[in-house]
Amino acid sequence: MLPEEIKKMIESNIPDCVATVTGDGRHFDALVIAPLFEGMGLLARQRQVYSALGNNIHNGNIHALSIKAKTPSEIANEK
Repeated sequence: MLPEEIKKMIESNIPDCVATVTGDGRHFDALVIAPLFEGMGLLARQRQVYSALGNNIHNGNIHALSIKAKTPSEIANEK
């Protein structure tokens, strides 16, 4: 898979999110920023991202994915 394909899947399945995905075709890093994550713990946020990718993790299309899932306010506070 290409990073752009993963980005599109995430953004089309998580409302109002912005995703940045990089990777080499097997190992990927994703930064996902979404208001939906407000009040969610880390594990719940990661589950939302995995859910957005459907079966692509289980069937091997995505071998490894590192996820940073943040709210817009968390990103604003980092600046």
